[in-house]
Amino acid sequence: MAKDHRVLQHTPYMSLRDKLILALLSVLSALAFSVVALYRKEPISAFWILLCAFSLYIIGYRYYSYYIAYKVFGVSDDNPTPAHRFYNGIDYVPTNKWVLFGHHFASISGAGPLVGPVLAAQMGYLPGVLWIPIGAVIAGAVQDMLILTISMRTGGKSLGAIAREYLGRLGGTVVLLVIYSILIILLAVLALVVVKATAQSPWSAFTSFATIPIAMLMGIYMWKIRPGAVLQATLLGIALLMVSLIAGKLVADHPSLSKFFTYSEVQISFGLMVYGFFASILPVWLLLAPRDYLSTFMKLGTIVILGVGVFVANPQIKMPALTQYAQTGIGPVWQGSLFPFLMITIACGAVSGFHSLISSGTSPKLLDKESHVRLVGYGSMLGESFVAIMALVSAVSMEPGIYFAINSPASLIGKTEESAAQIITSWGFPITAEELKNLANLIGEESILSKVGGAPAFALGIALIFAKLTGEALVAFWYHFAILFEVVFILTTIDSGTRVGRYILQDLLGGFIKSFKDYSNKTANIVASFITVSLWGYFLYGGVVDPYGGIRSLWPLFGISNQLLATTALTIATLYLAKTGRFKYLWVAGIPALLMAINTLSAGILKVFHPDHRIGFLAHAKWLSEKISAGELPPVIKSVEIAQRVIISDYTNAFLGMLYVSLVFLVIVLTIKEILVSWQKD
Repeated sequence: MAKDHRVLQHTPYMSLRDKLILALLSVLSALAFSVVALYRKEPISAFWILLCAFSLYIIGYRYYSYYIAYKVFGVSDDNPTPAHRFYNGIDYVPTNKWVLFGHHFASISGAGPLVGPVLAAQMGYLPGVLWIPIGAVIAGAVQDMLILTISMRTGGKSLGAIAREYLGRLGGTVVLLVIYSILIILLAVLALVVVKATAQSPWSAFTSFATIPIAMLMGIYMWKIRPGAVLQATLLGIALLMVSLIAGKLVADHPSLSKFFTYSEVQISFGLMVYGFFASILPVWLLLAPRDYLSTFMKLGTIVILGVGVFVANPQIKMPALTQYAQTGIGPVWQGSLFPFLMITIACGAVSGFHSLISSGTSPKLLDKESHVRLVGYGSMLGESFVAIMALVSAVSMEPGIYFAINSPASLIGKTEESAAQIITSWGFPITAEELKNLANLIGEESILSKVGGAPAFALGIALIFAKLTGEALVAFWYHFAILFEVVFILTTIDSGTRVGRYILQDLLGGFIKSFKDYSNKTANIVASFITVSLWGYFLYGGVVDPYGGIRSLWPLFGISNQLLATTALTIATLYLAKTGRFKYLWVAGIPALLMAINTLSAGILKVFHPDHRIGFLAHAKWLSEKISAGELPPVIKSVEIAQRVIISDYTNAFLGMLYVSLVFLVIVLTIKEILVSWQKD
């Protein structure tokens, strides 16, 4: 393998000014983390959390991403990017760096940074404040930038193609299997979040599903009615989104229309499956492209609004730094110790393996200059990490009693405000039934109980923060605006993720059936799309009918799979550095790869084999089987048939967990072997 020693000429060293700025930022960061970690005299404000995050983000972007770009890879704008070398006006197109930043950020941003930090808040605010910015700076953003740069240097190849080139056919096939199987779980969990956020809520359901015809109308307008009228279509889309948000309130208040738009979780889940199927096979210009374009403005604009709102409102943090669940590992929202389960719970807010598919997908083919990898790769991940910080602040700034009322399943707190208030208060987080009822009325919902999945908690937290600025009269508006924001995040990932899954499945099946290699073959497209949607739909339905709430079993599996994909991407990046003769820089990818491997492989094994039935899949299946034999079903499970379905789900999840662990472990072994071979040849 040819070595790649390209180095940017005249790379400047750090000036005295740079060193002084770095020293100042380091002091600010140390001060902020000291206050967050040690100060206990009175509740801290969100300002200190923001300071922790921003100081690290600036250090990481200004200094570490610069080091990786210019020292490790020697990026130079004198080197033509694939967008120039293979320009075709379709896939390979030089793109303005800010436009590409928006495209890349919209593509990588899903529900992960909104849900994971909210769930992690069960442990207290401190674990999330520590891992989200630190993980993003040393691992998440590093992964995204490394894969983007490597794909750029290899002509815009996908992660699977890069693995095949450096690991051979076996390694490449294993990586494709890892990517596809993990993508299935990811899409199922994202869809489950939408289900939990919109079920039995006509306002949320109407505004969420209105985004589909709005995106299609934008596509028709830009491509058929007024070709090229991008600005007009954008203004039309944004205006219609706001109209749908206002109309949603009218629909919810109308006695007949509210019934028409009130759907059960099962109904919404099947609706999402139908949507995912058609989104995968419809022309890109009709739905996928306009939705991505519209969501870019929605996501970036809302994040700016959230950032300004949180900074101005500066809410107090009401959740303890560490709750009792940080010690016991057994909480009402999820179960597991801080190590290794915190990292897989936070997941995308700090590190996301899904990003490697985007960083080796469209983005490397659109880079105008090599130096843009810092903004697009490293910067976009910092943006997603900032979203995670906003989600964490929204969760820990509300009363803990409210947080646990929203995120605890009905099997633990009951279905009435009275039972929920009594049980949650007994946990040490006082709340009254009247407070829960009043809050539900305030946001225009029948109840806030057991809206598990993280999205409703994020929306409510943001609504309460903004209420300090605009008054309680707009709490319902802000709540449903945040729900709309989250759904736009998620549906964008579902439609693009299903299409990516279809491509990967066609690549895998193409080795056996030649027609699947042709992406333009309609029959192959339909079959591959149907299989992909059926697979993630199966897990979605299982999560919907799960008596434990679905998110408790699927989210750990999602976190494990997502983080294992990140482990795979960082492992492949380490191999690339070795194959191109950059042995002294192996630590840049190797250290985060090792960190992710130790944590995530441990989490995967423990989630399968842990002896506590509240944590381990196999232990829970055994415990429930014994309950069936003894005729003593737990209260949450109403029949033997439901119990047997849960047992099958446990064994399925255990099988998938070990499959992921085994495949990624095989990739690591093959990579180490190849690195040692390269080391001996060097």
